[in-house]
Parts: sequence; structure tokens; C-alpha cells
Amino acid sequence: MIAAGQIPFDAERLDELLEQAGADVLLATSGHAVRYLLGGYRFFLYAVLDGIGMDRYLPVVGYVRGAPERAFYVGAGNEAWGVDVSPPWVPSLELSAWTGAQAAEIAARRLQREGFGRATIAIEPPHVPSDAIDRLRAELPAARLMDGGQLLEDLRAVKQPHELELLRAGATAVVDAMLATFAGAAAGITTGELAERLRVEQTERGLTYGYCLVAAGDSINRAPSGRLVEEGAVVSLDSGAHMRGYVADLTRMAVAGEPAPRARELLDQIVEVQAAARAAVAGGRRGGGVFDAADAVIAELPDGAAMTFLAHGTGLLSHEAPRLTATGSPPYPATHREQPLQAGMVLSIETHAIDDAVGFVKLEDTVIVTADGCEACGDHGRDWNRLGG
Repeated sequence: MIAAGQIPFDAERLDELLEQAGADVLLATSGHAVRYLLGGYRFFLYAVLDGIGMDRYLPVVGYVRGAPERAFYVGAGNEAWGVDVSPPWVPSLELSAWTGAQAAEIAARRLQREGFGRATIAIEPPHVPSDAIDRLRAELPAARLMDGGQLLEDLRAVKQPHELELLRAGATAVVDAMLATFAGAAAGITTGELAERLRVEQTERGLTYGYCLVAAGDSINRAPSGRLVEEGAVVSLDSGAHMRGYVADLTRMAVAGEPAPRARELLDQIVEVQAAARAAVAGGRRGGGVFDAADAVIAELPDGAAMTFLAHGTGLLSHEAPRLTATGSPPYPATHREQPLQAGMVLSIETHAIDDAVGFVKLEDTVIVTADGCEACGDHGRDWNRLGG
């Protein structure tokens, strides 16, 4: 048997979720789920580009309900390099798959040999190529395939201590990179150049750059471009970057010069909304209460009609459990709106306002749910910053 300390996730919770779903086996294939179940491992050769010739890299983690000692991992034919340096905890490795269909075949034949030919198997439909699905059905014709995406989300919703450390470090590094980008810029720079400076600053801090939404002046188009930042213009940097796979997603504001009174008014109101939402966060409180608190403040603010509020879970994905609204961007079912928040969940809380004269003004914060409130991560730089320091 495997000692519990070797497994990097809550195996009892996974067993419980599989039982509730009626699943005997889990086959995880998404990059984020595989990384999670293996405790952060991802084969370096395909960490970013997963194409192999005319096919693709499709790692598979197989987990049998109630029997972690029967877990297995299917990897690429040259993955011995990776597991030699960073051995996964799973007791069985099968490193011979050069295509997605081969990976599915190896996993399916293993399950067939071990008596799971008629099992109910939880998979991740959005992350299984059609040829791999076909191979699973051909090799396991009597098995039932079901969607295991939600149970994996529920498993990941409460973060382990090592995950929280990465999220704290990532949020701090993202904000530090933003402040350094602001300090090194001046009026006359383009939004595309700002985004590139941010990428460099993030990389130097150990982050993997994901994206930068950048708005300047009265434009609300946040795609990096050749648009110039003029003297007196406000600048918004909204960026997601990864710290060893975990997403830090925050927004900070700056101005080329001094913020106008109107800009100050807008950011001050946004700070009020953020504070109200954060005050509603605590373990045991209803998830949708975060929106109720923010909406109540917005309704009383002079510029509330120009504001949009959103809160969403974050971790290995920029939007994951807890899912608290069905009207956000992107939209998805509000699965956890009526459920209590749990200590160890992580939320991104964001409010923006659009003003014809000022432009786009936003704050986005990352908070960890605690038993009696929340812990903010990377919580500096939330006032008006200045281009050029």
C-alpha cells in the first residue's frame, strides 16, 4: 500500500466523489488534471507544445476508486527522461504512447486486464480527442464512459498547502511585475510594448506568462496594440500568469501623470465594492453572498450603473470551482452559488467601471478563503500607480 503522505491530493475525497458519481475508475487526460493528480509533474518536453509529429501528447492518469495502489500513468515514449528526474507517486508507469489513440489503448487494455471491462469510467470529454474516445470504446465495449469533469473540479476546489504557497507566490510576483512595468514606462509607449515589458518582468520572477489585457486612455479595447499611451491617460494591466501551473490573475491601475479627480472617484468606488465582497468571504458562508454584498454596494454608488462585478474560483485554471455565477465571462453553471465556501478555496474578485472620459478602470484581487474571513494575496499596488514611478 502507498503511504497517505505520498499522495499529493485528498485520496479519500476523490474516492467519495467517485462513489457519489457512480464511477469505478477515473481516467484524467487534461493537462491541469494530470498535473494536479501527479503533484505538479508535467513532462517538460511537452509542457507548452503538445504536438508529436502529426498527432499529440496525451498523458493519462488512471485511478481506481478505493485503491490508490492500483493507480497508473501513461506517458510518451521518451518520457523516461522526465520521470527519472521527477518520479510521480503512482506505482505503475507505462511510457510508450506516441499518439492520443495509443495512450487510450494502453489505458483501456490495462483496465481490461484488471477486471474493469464492464466498469463505469469517468473521463474528461473536452480533453479526450475523438480518436482516443473511439479507441476506449473499441477496447472496452462493455464499459460505460461518463463525464468526470465536475468531480475533478470539486476535488481541486479546496487547495492543499503546497498549492496555496504557489498561489501566494504567483500573485505577489504578478503584482511586482506590473509595478515594475509601470515604473519603467512613460507616456508615448504603446499598449503592445507595455504587454511585452510585463511578459519580461513576469518571466524574470519565475512566472510563465499567459496573457495581458491592457487598456489605455478612453479606449476600452484591451488587446495589446500600437495604441499610444498619452500624457494623463489611465492604464489598466490585467494579466494571468502561471507559477508552476497555478494561475495568478490580477489587475492594477496606473496613470501617465497625475490621476484626474474623476479617475480617483471611480477607483475609490471600486475599492468600496471590492472591500464589501471580500468582507463577505469566509468558510461556511454561502458562496453567492459575495455577489449579494457587492451588488448591494454597487446599487448605492453614484457610478454603480457603469460597474460590473465578478468573482470566480482560480487555481490550475483561471476560472474553476467554486463557480458562483452563471452570467460571468465566460458563462458556466453557478454550481456552487448556494453552497458554503470552504477554507482553502481561492477566489478572484474583480470590479471594473467604464467611463467615457476616463476609460477603463478595474481592480482584481486574489483571496484565500479562511475559517473566519479571507487572506489577500499580492495585495499591494491597489491605488493609482504612476508611469515612470
